[in-house]
Amino acid sequence: MSNRVSSKYKLDRRMGENIWGRPKSPVNRREYGPGQHGQRRKGKLSDFGTQLRAKQKLKGYYGSISEKQFLATYKEASRIKGNTAENLIGLLERRLDAVVYRAKLVPTVFAARQFVNHGHVLVNGKRVNIPSYKVQIDDVIEVRQKSREMGLVLEAIQSPERDVPDYIDADHKKLTAKLVRIPLLADVPYPVMMEPNLVIEFYSS
Repeated sequence: MSNRVSSKYKLDRRMGENIWGRPKSPVNRREYGPGQHGQRRKGKLSDFGTQLRAKQKLKGYYGSISEKQFLATYKEASRIKGNTAENLIGLLERRLDAVVYRAKLVPTVFAARQFVNHGHVLVNGKRVNIPSYKVQIDDVIEVRQKSREMGLVLEAIQSPERDVPDYIDADHKKLTAKLVRIPLLADVPYPVMMEPNLVIEFYSS
């Protein structure tokens, strides 16, 4: 098992939730945490513990985002007018790897990050290999011609496991996608409850 697969299963078990809604998640079989002490009875979390958990869950959901990058996204969300928690979700969903994943061009968030990193994605006709690249409304995201027959692309577009949300316009015949609008928390198809308000409290306390 690769380190990436191992670490994402560990996150599911630590949180006791199937964060990505995958059929193979270990919490579908057992809900205790990883390691020899995972079956101990869980004590009540403090406010700080609850906020930290919410941050780890949201940050972990988007793959390998570093703490520095996630904090920078929070700071940007706090500078934008309006609800900071909603702004945070909007910024995370505008990441290029998130749009590629939502459009079902790849099967997982982790695959999306690697797919972008390896130069398989064009934005408005130009190759972009930065997963955190901020997609603008109506940018045209497309899979490079040379990458269209890749197994993970074919697997993703044929998978019945998840649907493309309505804020993404995806064309699986052309292997293109557009961000139609910036989503609110209620629009995002998270398999588990995310609490960005607690993330805001964590950073602002």
